[in-house]
Amino acid sequence: MKRQKSHSVIKRNQVLLSQIKQLKAEHPFWGYRRVWSYLRYRETLPVNKKRIYRLMKEHQLLVTKETKLKAKRNKTRPKPRASRPNQFWGMDMTKIRMRTWGWLYLEIVLDWYTKEIVGYSIGLQSKTDDWLRALNNAVIQRFPKGIRESLDEPLYLISDNGCQPTSERFMKNCSLLGIKQIFTTWSNPKGNADTERIMRTIKEDLVWPHEWDNPFEFEVALNQWIDRYNRVFPHQSLNNQTPEECFKNHFVKEPLLT
Repeated sequence: MKRQKSHSVIKRNQVLLSQIKQLKAEHPFWGYRRVWSYLRYRETLPVNKKRIYRLMKEHQLLVTKETKLKAKRNKTRPKPRASRPNQFWGMDMTKIRMRTWGWLYLEIVLDWYTKEIVGYSIGLQSKTDDWLRALNNAVIQRFPKGIRESLDEPLYLISDNGCQPTSERFMKNCSLLGIKQIFTTWSNPKGNADTERIMRTIKEDLVWPHEWDNPFEFEVALNQWIDRYNRVFPHQSLNNQTPEECFKNHFVKEPLLT
């Protein structure tokens, strides 16, 4: 026989449940781990992960697994593992449907160590110039004095074998900037997995919950989302730090060369 909850417990749960529902309204694809991490490390609530799971399960707030859509994985060469910021950057592109405007194309540059979005570009096309714009934005943000003058170790850019990152002009610009390119192997979805995962996060958090029509409004919302993602959202893979905190804390003992 299941013991009934006391009125004091029910009252405490109602307050916590309202906070969970508010988070789920803003981020419908967040699971209980991300909800707990945000409440624990950003809202500083002394709440147990199991309690979050129990409340979300009781009120049907858990994310349903799509087992039918799970892709089959073959054995492939392991991807590089970053051990410091500015060691491996990943770059990829995705497209977003505007109801009356057509497609918008988004290029993202991600630091694999800190999970920080260091640069992006958005427009009606996805050509070499658009990829270079995103990459230059990242370089200007991280290295205002230049990569060669700021790093003693190489910076690698990981991308697929698309026509933009393999174009002669893009490769020449990477060489001039001091960036070494790595291309994922064919039929290896894990090769650029970190970057592809942030694309999915953007769609789950920003694209799919809304019906976007105005590309200018979407760009404003995207810029705000990226700022919150870098500064506010904790990552369990970063010991519940935000990307910005991970970057700063790494250089507490190892100052960044400038």
